[in-house]
Amino acid sequence: MSAMIPFHRVNVLTGIKSARLIEDAAEYANLIQKAKRPLWVLGPLLSEWALDGKLLIEYALEIAKAANIPICATAHVKGKMVELGVKPDSVYDAVEIVNALKDPDWRGVKKEGNHDLVIFFGIRSDLEEQCLSVLKHFAFNHLKTMTLDKYYFPHANYSLPNFRKDEQWKAFLEDLISELKKGG
Repeated sequence: MSAMIPFHRVNVLTGIKSARLIEDAAEYANLIQKAKRPLWVLGPLLSEWALDGKLLIEYALEIAKAANIPICATAHVKGKMVELGVKPDSVYDAVEIVNALKDPDWRGVKKEGNHDLVIFFGIRSDLEEQCLSVLKHFAFNHLKTMTLDKYYFPHANYSLPNFRKDEQWKAFLEDLISELKKGG
């Protein structure tokens, strides 16, 4: 396998460890289901991007429901979620939730203990990469990170490849939902 080039080429050199590239939805589902206290961080791009007419926020909410993952809404995502009939478990801005996640003593969004897996989806890629970098360096003892955006993020623990075609990304998301429903 050749090296994956991230969307922002400035982040090619990430230190001694970069994200494990995963292209199999079943493997992603397995990682999510193994987490004791996962957290789903949803960004504003989910309300703007669509795959074949279906907003990405709809995919995100299906995944959260299938895996029973608490949702942290960032930016204006809460409004769109409420419009779709779903109330987020928490509302933070991206930097604020990252700062909370760094603290191993934080009680989490449901006050049940800090999260062991955080999944980012729909945050502007340059900001998301920096959030992942912070967590990689300051929360590595207690937290794993995962992304579901169509770009490779080297600072995550688990990342998707750069999907050149939206059809590939859509197929992955649909397969992930299916796999999570099987496991639940």
